[in-house]
Amino acid sequence: MDYVGHFRREVAGFEDAVRVAAAAEIAPQVPSCPGWVMTDLVLHLGTVHRAVTTVIVERMTGPPVAPGASSDLLEMLVRWLPPGQAPPGQTPPALPLPPDLIGWFSEGARLLEQQFRAVPPQEPVWTWWHDHSVGFWHRVQAIEAAVHRWDAENAIGIPRPVPPDLASDTVSQTFEVMAPARRARVDAPPGRGERYRFQRSDGPGAWTLRFGADGVGTLDPSEPADVTVTATASDLALFLWQRIPADRLHVEGDPALLTRYFELVPPM
Repeated sequence: MDYVGHFRREVAGFEDAVRVAAAAEIAPQVPSCPGWVMTDLVLHLGTVHRAVTTVIVERMTGPPVAPGASSDLLEMLVRWLPPGQAPPGQTPPALPLPPDLIGWFSEGARLLEQQFRAVPPQEPVWTWWHDHSVGFWHRVQAIEAAVHRWDAENAIGIPRPVPPDLASDTVSQTFEVMAPARRARVDAPPGRGERYRFQRSDGPGAWTLRFGADGVGTLDPSEPADVTVTATASDLALFLWQRIPADRLHVEGDPALLTRYFELVPPM
């Protein structure tokens, strides 16, 4: 899959949505990221881009200490959020999205794409998973850009689905990487043998997994399941990222297990 191409297109869509948001008198709320306004979303994704760029440029073997922000950005943030106007961790004051932030984001995304195209995917670098390669970042950042592009478009009322091939890969990556990583990070409860099947309605693709006392494992798609969820690849991906509710999906079996899923796989 052309992850770098997906990254470029999803970042472009994200920027388009941000520019629409920047024209508003107040930065729009991001309903899929509770407590955030669009400014928070831009800062989050832009900071991640700079952190990953640093990891690749410096061929780091450990995590970056702190993703950096330019002095110009810090000065701009002081104007956006004067000290004392919002408690730590709380929604910032009702102000417009700072125009300078768009250029800062665009430059960071450009630099990361530049590294993706210049450095071989198999080049070893630090990652937060077992796959310590630049290619790991290709996949993760394409997926994250797509999800946050949807967040940004949803905030302005025009969310487009995740492209089918990337969405299907997002579902696979959720079960291969994100679910075990999330469970390990928050010491999630042991499973009781719950079996889930996620089935695409817009193309080939089915995933069956079981949560046991020893963790989560994938099963042959033909194995029986306690609950089966059927939807487009995009809706499956967005549900697993907790962007859309279960009522957007076709559910057969015990619907209570969908709530249980997010206890077994807590958000990061």
